[in-house]
Amino acid sequence: MADKKGDSGSESDSTDEPVVGNVNKFAVVPPGYSGRPKKGHLIFDACFECGNLGRVDYITEYEYDLFIRPDTCNPRFRVWFNFTVENVKQDQRVIFNIVNFSKTKSLYRDGMSPLVKSTSRQKWARIPAKHVYYYRCPDHRKNYVMSFSFCFDREDDVYQFAYCYPYSYTRLQNYLDNLEKKGMDFFHRELLCLTVQQRRLDLITITHPDNLDPDENNRIVFITARVHPGETPASYCCQGFIDFLISNHPIAKILREHIVFKIVPMLNPDGVYLGNYRCSLMGFDLNRHWSEPSPWAHPTLYATKNLLMELDRSDKHTTDFYIDLHAHSTLMNGFMYGNTYEDVERVERHSVFPRLLCTNAEDFSLANTNYNRDAVKAGTGRRTLGSCLDENSHCYTLEVSFFSYQTNSASQALPYTEEGYMKLGRNLARTFLDYYKLMNVISAKPSSSIVPKPGRFSLRDRQAERSNTDPPNEGGGYRFEDRSIRRSYQRDFSINSSNAFSESSSSIRLQMRENRRY
Repeated sequence: MADKKGDSGSESDSTDEPVVGNVNKFAVVPPGYSGRPKKGHLIFDACFECGNLGRVDYITEYEYDLFIRPDTCNPRFRVWFNFTVENVKQDQRVIFNIVNFSKTKSLYRDGMSPLVKSTSRQKWARIPAKHVYYYRCPDHRKNYVMSFSFCFDREDDVYQFAYCYPYSYTRLQNYLDNLEKKGMDFFHRELLCLTVQQRRLDLITITHPDNLDPDENNRIVFITARVHPGETPASYCCQGFIDFLISNHPIAKILREHIVFKIVPMLNPDGVYLGNYRCSLMGFDLNRHWSEPSPWAHPTLYATKNLLMELDRSDKHTTDFYIDLHAHSTLMNGFMYGNTYEDVERVERHSVFPRLLCTNAEDFSLANTNYNRDAVKAGTGRRTLGSCLDENSHCYTLEVSFFSYQTNSASQALPYTEEGYMKLGRNLARTFLDYYKLMNVISAKPSSSIVPKPGRFSLRDRQAERSNTDPPNEGGGYRFEDRSIRRSYQRDFSINSSNAFSESSSSIRLQMRENRRY
């Protein structure tokens, strides 16, 4: 979580013994037992990528206390867990107590539950909320404990439990490798730097090839994700964002023609690989070190910030947006954190994009969206870059709940799925069209030249289109501006250029509807 409302809930471990490493095929047997583990003597393991479980205590044959391993070199953060259980008996019933959370406030109080899958059922599923309990436990210094009951129904299966949908460094590398092999001329991948443990920090550029001409003036949208390694929904959102921009959707084509998108999909690869929740390998919360990143301690921040400042100094580039993707552990829905300024007109400009996103994404909450300049957050990407970049740049944190979202039409909260997170990423991408229409960078006039022909979309594009709530052929009525005109915009555009920044949210929606009539 980049910015938090409420209690951070940092507490000491509920045990005198430090938890320093992951369990490795650890068989939990009754006290006094010797010999090979019998069927039903559970074997726990977290020695795999993104794994986290530091200790298991046998309470009874039906109950076990589980301890989260703290982030490497930093005992303060204990939230993310991801482990497997095997050697079970069919219909064996157990209670697992996770006893050393570092947070007091949690979505477990609002119905969130752990995820589970097994070797014969590879799709993640939430444990029913009625089997999950979150409470202060007198046996653990009155710390908060999350207990859940579970029945193992297949003896030969290996069961995996996780705090949220895992998204590993290896998964990202495989995803980017596959995209790179497609040879798309508008997709470029490069190595920005190596981490402390020599993992890749990838930079993705998505734009029309003509925009890569060094003599071209360009507008930049810069996206980052996973500075906090346990906030896995950010990676799904980022993948949805990339998937949409490289698709054949007419909106994606328009955006590629006009805008240069630069994306760093995983800012903390070492922390992700190690199964940390918030910190890097060396125990740093990287989202508090943007002000003065160290090239040896925070190499990924150092390289990313240097690139952003280089783009900002260039006369050929205008960085319109910096958006950092995160996940939130206590609030629902997607929402944004923005900055506050003394200049009233700048404040009004800064509030436009979240309002537009709210019209495109039913899970986005304008009520949870907040603008602040809290001194405690001075080292975050949003706050630091908001003060470093050009005054016309917009810097936000986009948060999405670890658990669920509430819509105006639904009577109860709807749990997020992997697809739900990716859909928010797609809707984030679509919102840039609405924004740049208001800015008069992209024309809202109709043109038949970009209406997709029958059969033009791939099956995946058609499925993605159906999964959104947009009317058919949305985006098919827009045309490109003449390139010579489009490239002649001024860096210091005035607030009146769009005639929309001072309007209320309802007025913006009306203007968007008017534009879509063409």
